[in-house]
Amino acid sequence: MLEQLKHADEIDGAGLASLPDERVRAGRPVVVRGAFRDWPIVREGLRSNEAAVAYLDGFYNGRPVSTIVAPHSEGGRFFYRPGSKQMNFQQSSQLVSNVLKGLLQQQGAEQPIAIAMQAVSAPDCLPGLEEDNPNALVPEGTRARVWIGNKVTVAPHFDVADNLACVVAGRRRFVLFPAEQTPNLYPGPIDVTPANVPISMVAMDRPDFDRFPRYREALDAALIAELEPGDAVYIPYMWWHGVQSLGAFNVLMNYWWHQDPLAAQHPYGALLHLAYSLFRPMSAEHRLAWRALYDHYVFQTGEDPVAAFPPGQQYRGRAVDAERIARLKEALRDILAE
Repeated sequence: MLEQLKHADEIDGAGLASLPDERVRAGRPVVVRGAFRDWPIVREGLRSNEAAVAYLDGFYNGRPVSTIVAPHSEGGRFFYRPGSKQMNFQQSSQLVSNVLKGLLQQQGAEQPIAIAMQAVSAPDCLPGLEEDNPNALVPEGTRARVWIGNKVTVAPHFDVADNLACVVAGRRRFVLFPAEQTPNLYPGPIDVTPANVPISMVAMDRPDFDRFPRYREALDAALIAELEPGDAVYIPYMWWHGVQSLGAFNVLMNYWWHQDPLAAQHPYGALLHLAYSLFRPMSAEHRLAWRALYDHYVFQTGEDPVAAFPPGQQYRGRAVDAERIARLKEALRDILAE
């Protein structure tokens, strides 16, 4: 079914000094083919999984990292347990070296357990890895995170940042949905999530259309990107994306960055949870009235709400600094704590 999706646009990454501005401004995903084929980590991964493990282990400083494991019965899908907000995986702190060895041992298993180390900070845990594999396509100072695992599936979710995901060993499939498809993806609980943002409750490649009929519309709008070692995909701010690792050993390096300071500071999770808690008990008529007000002032779906007023009657709001935003986050957490 996924093979029938429209493919994301592609560009040749050989020799690129930066992501083309027109691609970023377009606000759509784009595959950058071969941009990182010369990276040492890619070369080692193409030699063998064992060579990639030895290369990574050479940078490891011994700091434990969060590792998640799910039983074979879950089919590699990290998700909720049936009828529960509990996760179907166990999380613990492990040494990267030990997990890498475990992944190699699992390669030939008939019923492998699903293993993943996600968003491992390269400067904190693998110092020198970034310098050995420099990335000119992201803003200066953007730090790398490393994702290591076997054949697993991460449910569609979104990042409140721009994202460049670079496959360095194995193969990965990305299924991408624009933000306007959010209702058709059936986002799950916002109070308990695998990684701080809601995830789609639909099995990405085995959807139950009787239960989730609007998912057909999401698939109509979806893009697919299949990446080999050295390839990357640019995922714009707030685009939903599900990820399938397609082999027994996979490594990805990704980079998140923000195009403006507010995006970096925004307390999106807490505000979404608060708005849901406040507006959901209202009648449908009252919610529609509030929607009109927010569309007018906040989302400005029409004209500038104060453009017709003389300057002395206009209100533009004031800038809110990072310290105040941090205090707001804490206050919202206190209000919403169960």
